[in-house]
Amino acid sequence: GDIVLPSKIEGKPVTSIGDYAFSYCDSLTSITIPNSVTSIGYEAFKNCSSLTSITIPDSVTSIGWRAFWYCSSLTSITIPNSVTNIDDWAFNGCEKLTQINVDTANTVYSSENGVLFNKEKTELIRYPEGKTYTSYAIPDSVTSIGKYAFCGCSSLTSITIPNGVTSIGGSAFSGCEGLTSITIPNSVTSIGGYTFEVCSSLTSITIPNSVTSIGDEAFRYCSSLTSITIPNSVASIGYAAFSYCDSLTSITIPDSVTSIGGSAFNGCSKLIQINVDKANTVYSSVNGVLFNQDKTELIRYPEGKTYTSYAIPNSVTSIGDDAFSGCSSLTSITIPNSVTRIDEGAFSGCSSLTSITIPNSVTRIDEGAF
Repeated sequence: GDIVLPSKIEGKPVTSIGDYAFSYCDSLTSITIPNSVTSIGYEAFKNCSSLTSITIPDSVTSIGWRAFWYCSSLTSITIPNSVTNIDDWAFNGCEKLTQINVDTANTVYSSENGVLFNKEKTELIRYPEGKTYTSYAIPDSVTSIGKYAFCGCSSLTSITIPNGVTSIGGSAFSGCEGLTSITIPNSVTSIGGYTFEVCSSLTSITIPNSVTSIGDEAFRYCSSLTSITIPNSVASIGYAAFSYCDSLTSITIPDSVTSIGGSAFNGCSKLIQINVDKANTVYSSVNGVLFNQDKTELIRYPEGKTYTSYAIPNSVTSIGDDAFSGCSSLTSITIPNSVTRIDEGAFSGCSSLTSITIPNSVTRIDEGAF
C-alpha cells in the first residue's frame, strides 16, 4: 500500500529514515517522505519489490548503502539538488529502473539520458539495470568507471570505453550476462576485483599493455571466454581471477607476473595448458603444469587434461593449495619421496582417483587435502 510519513511525531521533527526502516516491506507501493528528512539509511527500502514510485524531497543530503537494493518494480528515481552523498549499491538489483535523474542544480551529481555521473561527468557512477539498449558508448569526459557501475545490466552486448578512462572499479561490469566482447583502452592501469564476474557471454577481451594488475575474481564465471592474452605489463593475478572460465583451454603467463593468487584457475574444466614465459623469474611450467621457478612447488595441474595418470617431478617438495582440485580424469598420481607437504584442497574433487601412496617424507597434510 501507500505510506505518508509525518514531518513530526509527538512534536519532534522526523529527520531521518533509519537503517532497514522499510526493508522487505514487499507490499509497499509508494511512500511520501516529508521535507524534514535529511538522510535515508542503510537498506532503508531493501527488497521493497512492489515500490513503483518514490519522491525524495530536496531536504535529503545522504542516501545510504543499498538504500533501494532490489526495489525491482522501481522504474525511475529523481535525485534532488540537496543530495551530496550516495553510497555504494544504492540502486543495485533494481531490474526495471531505466532513469536516474538528477536535479540540474545539484553540485555533486549529474545525469545524462538517465545515467548517473558525478557533477563533472568524469566518473560514471550507475547505469540503470532496466535499460534495454544493447550498446552504450561511455562519454569521452569519463576517466573513472565506478564500482558496480554496470552491475547486472544484462541487456548490454557492447560497451565502448573511451581512451580517457584510467580506472575501472570493482564489479563494474559484474553480471553483464549479454556482453560478448570488450576492449579496454591503454589508459587503464588496473582491472579491479570482480570487474567482469559472471559476464557469461563474454568470448574475448583485449587487455592493453598499460594494465599491471588483474583483481580477485576479475573474470570468475566468464563461462564463454575461450581465450585471453595477458600482456607482459601485468605483475599480479588475483585470487580466483579466472575461476570457472570453463571454455578456456589455455593461458600464457608472461615474464612480468610475480604473483598469482590462490584458486586462480579453479573450475576451468577445459583448461589443458598453463604456459609460463621462460624469462619469468617466479613461475615456470612443464607440459602445461604450473610450478614455481625452481619447481619445488607444484601450483596447478590443469583440470581439463585428460591423462589418467601423472607422476609429480622429483624436484617437488610441496603440493600447493588446490593443485589437483577437480582433476576428475586422473586415476593415479605418483608422489615422489621429495614431497614434505600437501596443502589444503590439493586433491579435492579428484573423483576418479582410486588410490594414492603418500611417501614417508610427508610431514604435513592440510585440511581438505583429499
